[in-house]
Amino acid sequence: MDRRTLLKAGLVTTAGGLVIPAVDGLDDSAEAAPRVAKVLARNLATPWGIAFLPNGDALVGERDSGRVHRVRKGGGRRRVGQLQVRSEKANWGEGGLLGLALSPTFRRDRWVYAYISTGSDNRIVRMRFADGSLGRPRVVLAGIPTNTHHNGGRLVFHRGLLYASTGDAENGSLAQNRGSLAGKILRLTPDGRVPQGNPFGNYTWSYGHRNIEGIAFDDRGNLWASEFGDDRRDELNRIVRGGNYGWPHVEGGDGRGGYRDPLTTWSPENCSPSGIAIAGGRAFIGGLRGHALWAVRLHGPGAGRRVRYFHERFGRIRTVQKAPDGRLWITTSNHDGRPSTPHPNDDRIIRLAL
Repeated sequence: MDRRTLLKAGLVTTAGGLVIPAVDGLDDSAEAAPRVAKVLARNLATPWGIAFLPNGDALVGERDSGRVHRVRKGGGRRRVGQLQVRSEKANWGEGGLLGLALSPTFRRDRWVYAYISTGSDNRIVRMRFADGSLGRPRVVLAGIPTNTHHNGGRLVFHRGLLYASTGDAENGSLAQNRGSLAGKILRLTPDGRVPQGNPFGNYTWSYGHRNIEGIAFDDRGNLWASEFGDDRRDELNRIVRGGNYGWPHVEGGDGRGGYRDPLTTWSPENCSPSGIAIAGGRAFIGGLRGHALWAVRLHGPGAGRRVRYFHERFGRIRTVQKAPDGRLWITTSNHDGRPSTPHPNDDRIIRLAL
């Protein structure tokens, strides 16, 4: 069937040619729908990064204010610090205090990592979390290109190394320049050095990205990234060492054209994918413009199949993070400057059970 016939039948194709349903509510009894367990915190200003502490509480950063809160796993919050950041919320800006991550040896060294926007660049910093508060930030990696939009910002540790997603800073040519820090997934040591095994002898792990706000590893060690398209196709990509994902030459997949194709793309649905968490073989992805939580099957015969949850229930969903107890924490993003109608007590952090 051609694309028009597929759409009339309620179907779409993935970049790899797999035909899947394009509507909500796929009938798959083996995949339980997430359900709301508790609202953990209220009245936050665009919560973005989440980093879980060993006891199950979490550090949560506010994008535009730079404030960091400790949110208790049972509910409630307390401010523990504030970073100086550049936001540009009035211009629909996307910078500020973005991703947070804990050192893999946090119990010993107490390092908390943050991705922040300044007046001149995006950078990764780290600070000690001791005696209930954050210490002075120290630069780990500076000079990541910045702009009002497309700042990337997600951080995740895997096997002792730090992975960071960066945007193209509204300059698509930087994404194809393997020597630039923009439009990439970067891989670095905890103290900011280039580790052995990086494909080009610098920080670049993968390139050709427009703007990635979500990265996460599955239990097989695969890295997945949710990426904003330009105006047609948002993407979910499996990231491989040295892979070129095509931006700005390609949006979505190009088949056998030489670039890495996504597992799936959103078209014609709205998504604007931001945070991503992986649980039970599915990637759970926050949809901003799409006002929903999406779940995408990652492996097996149904790989690429999508289900949409909570459509229009919470508004813009920014971050999705898997807690140590296996539940998901999501953040709303209805005060981020984009068109949206905030709900009472927004922005909120909501715990979901699977």
